[in-house]
Amino acid sequence: MSLSLFASPRFLPRVLWADAAGCAAAGAVQCATAGPLGAATGLPAALVSATGWFLLAYAAVAAVIATRPAMPRALILLLAVGNLGWAVGCIALAFAGPWDLPSQGVAWLVAQGVFALVLADLQWMGLRHQDTAGFGARQPRTA
Repeated sequence: MSLSLFASPRFLPRVLWADAAGCAAAGAVQCATAGPLGAATGLPAALVSATGWFLLAYAAVAAVIATRPAMPRALILLLAVGNLGWAVGCIALAFAGPWDLPSQGVAWLVAQGVFALVLADLQWMGLRHQDTAGFGARQPRTA
């Protein structure tokens, strides 16, 4: 019997590692270049910096969860909902925010929003398929 890609016990850890890596990369860029990135995107440097630090903290949490031998369903669901919220916030800020953003600002926010939305969907699909396959949580690794 073969498992679907989503039901594989390796699927969710890999998605969480991708989430952690993407957030760490974006967070590092935002923290290191808050002033220039803020000027290029039309976003306040303080907002760029603060969200950068948030992304770094989120990346650390996602990485810790990805390393757990049994990943709690509630934490993965929380990450998926968080990614969905980040996506909605980015898209709303890009198109209905208080600033008249240049195309670079819209592109930066849309890219983050799309990335977060894809991850939220993958996390949700992984949870759904693992439940139907009898893998509610990742099984401990064997040698």
